Amino acid sequence: MQHLLERARLLERVCSGLAESPATALLGARQTGKTTLARMIATKEKEVSYFDLEKAGARQALKTPELTLGECRNLVVLDEVQRLPGLFEALRPLCDRSPAPARFLLLGSASPALLRGVSESLAGRVRLVRVPGFALDEVGAGNQDRLWLRGAFPRAFLAQSDGAAFRWLEDFITIFLERDVPQLGFRVPAEALRRFWIVMAHYHGQVWNGSELGRSMGVSPLTARHYLDILAGAYLMRVLPPWHENLKKRQIKSPKVYLRDSGLLHALLGVGGLPALRGHPRYGASWEGFALEQVLIRFGENDAYFWSTQRGAELDLALMGRGRRLGFEFKCSDAPSMTRSMAIALEDLRLERLFVVYPGRERYLLQKKIEVIPLSALSDLRLSLEG
Repeated sequence: MQHLLERARLLERVCSGLAESPATALLGARQTGKTTLARMIATKEKEVSYFDLEKAGARQALKTPELTLGECRNLVVLDEVQRLPGLFEALRPLCDRSPAPARFLLLGSASPALLRGVSESLAGRVRLVRVPGFALDEVGAGNQDRLWLRGAFPRAFLAQSDGAAFRWLEDFITIFLERDVPQLGFRVPAEALRRFWIVMAHYHGQVWNGSELGRSMGVSPLTARHYLDILAGAYLMRVLPPWHENLKKRQIKSPKVYLRDSGLLHALLGVGGLPALRGHPRYGASWEGFALEQVLIRFGENDAYFWSTQRGAELDLALMGRGRRLGFEFKCSDAPSMTRSMAIALEDLRLERLFVVYPGRERYLLQKKIEVIPLSALSDLRLSLEG
């Protein structure tokens, strides 16, 4: 296994952003490789100014950002930019210079200050690039089980053993709760948020019920939702909205919730290896969340929904953008077969195609518009989905 995997598709998107916009922001959870991407890009530039705002010296240098950054040329990298929320106002006039002497690459973990600064101060001036962990097509189909078990954080995936990977994940959880949450501006007891996170691991892939979760933890539904918003804002939880339209059926209107990273899910569930995962009650839900994230990494998440009715018909994932309606079901079985729910979803949602994604190797049709495909075959759907 090579120590560093080139992330060609992400690099292309970042370079495109830098060529077309005065600022490009890389957003994602901590430790997903944003700094590594920035360094890859910096090696191709003639002149780079790099400010790591985790360091006091860099923050001090930017006490007068107009002067410091106004003198920079070519590429300016601002890492952990959420540490200086006031920087966004200073960047706006710098981005408006014409001709532009510098382009700005902003790196940051999610926080209210970061997202507010980007949306309010840099609207129309910044290209947003989401930076997830590793995708299956980056690590190779032969590493599917490893990616599923350990998750997509580069350091966990590239660890020398499963044990080392899970020790790193446990440290990540502790550091996030005890250091990162306060730095992001939240005053939440670390142990309370840890308990909530563990509860959410057991609810992974289920419809959100704030009242039920609040009762199980002895907190109000509003507090439970606040905890969810913290983890979702840090790109550690996914809140998948429901799709509903004017059908003659009662449809579920609460979102589904998932842990974005399967390795973190397994660490919080106490699963340390594939045998334990295969015997765990959340085995199927784990596959669903893992495969869902891989689909969204591949095809985008802006128009992604799930669909469910009160009578039990459901669809794990619906991509409804660009005038197309595509469905995905995730089945952790050797040979998925046709279900009544698939037929209902195909008809009621007027899907163009429905793909049943599973861990196996064979690809076959269940009916004209419903196809079973291996997760590793997602890259082969490029023409089907993006044509």
